[in-house]
Amino acid sequence: MAASPDTADLGGTPLRTDRDFRLYLASRTVSVAGALVAAVAFPVLVYRLTGSPAWTSAVAAAGALPYLMFGLLAGAAADRFDRRALMVGADLLSAAALAGVPAAWALGVLTPGQVLGTAFAVQALYVVFDAANFGALPRLLGKDRLTAGYAAVYGATNLVELAVPPLVGLVVAAAAPAPLISVSALTALASAAMVRALARPLSEPRPAAGPAPGRRPAAPRALLADIRGGLSFLFGDAIVRTLTLAGTTHAAASGAWTAMLVPWADRTLGVAPAGDPRLAVLFGCWGAGAVAASRLVPWLSDRFRPARLALGALPASLLAGAGTALCTDWRAAAACAAAWGTAYSVVVVNAITYRQLVTPLHLQSRVNTTARMLSWGIGHPAGAALAGAVATLGAGPRAGLAAGLAVAALGVAAAWLSPLRAAARTGPDGDRPARA
Repeated sequence: MAASPDTADLGGTPLRTDRDFRLYLASRTVSVAGALVAAVAFPVLVYRLTGSPAWTSAVAAAGALPYLMFGLLAGAAADRFDRRALMVGADLLSAAALAGVPAAWALGVLTPGQVLGTAFAVQALYVVFDAANFGALPRLLGKDRLTAGYAAVYGATNLVELAVPPLVGLVVAAAAPAPLISVSALTALASAAMVRALARPLSEPRPAAGPAPGRRPAAPRALLADIRGGLSFLFGDAIVRTLTLAGTTHAAASGAWTAMLVPWADRTLGVAPAGDPRLAVLFGCWGAGAVAASRLVPWLSDRFRPARLALGALPASLLAGAGTALCTDWRAAAACAAAWGTAYSVVVVNAITYRQLVTPLHLQSRVNTTARMLSWGIGHPAGAALAGAVATLGAGPRAGLAAGLAVAALGVAAAWLSPLRAAARTGPDGDRPARA
């Protein structure tokens, strides 16, 4: 992927002095912070309104379903229309939907149905934003700075994910959660303003002849053709196909960790599920590893080709996960979990940026949104479900965690038997075996 004309002269510009990247990073940080505020407040709010675990589960499902329902369409739209407009529009509509919750609460007319509908609508709009964002960052930074830029975003957002949920939990424990949704609305507005202020374009330049990318007909047939084009590239390109398979199987292991952490800590480590501060340490280890990986990936990328880094990080993550599952002391478990979180995050950051490096600009949103659907939308919940089933059948939470790791092991084996090995031996970052 060659750098665009707008980014070709920025290869040596440090990210910290790049005004557009600073704005972009601030936008992503405040946007994630606002989303986390809503993610904590919505379940508490609907439970206080209904007292029903079923309603709480419905709100959680409303946050997960839109990616599976709209991901392919959003990816096609983000490659066809102006990405800046899609991102700003998604933020503004989210702000309006979110603002309706505290307004209805203040008027005394808030219903569980409105909370559920808002949670679904905001997540659906996030799918549109995220699809456009996948194509926007490579366009904004160019090839040379993409890995360092994505690592910086990944680290900043993980710091936010470590800090915001506990703070919001303290607030909603002492106050009504509905007014807190106003914070999420304000962060959406701030994100929209910062994306709007970016000077460089986020979409491909207008072709010499024919309609501009953002003004082509939006016929359903054309969008379906775009979806087929993205799927064809994802499954037809040997490198992208392998990265996506490895990412999906690896996400199954993270789903198992999420599902099994509390029962595993209780039954294996003797860490009680309530009132034990050691549980907070275990919860924070994965996120701390992700922050460490954001610093580590640019350094590793300067020394290893992305294919070689993928082949090294995948088994490292698997081994760290296995070491975590074997621990019986909480201190050793915390150290192993932090190592696992670091290696896992190296896998994620490298896979995403490698896929972006070898994917043509006009396919960025479609290909990467579909990959996110497969990993986060299918791999992660499937791993959680598998781990839960194994543990429930009597094998225990450690076996449930091992089941998720077994799925990841299949992905590691597939990667080592794939064209990634040839790419690791020959050529610079952009060189790879032919499509297979």
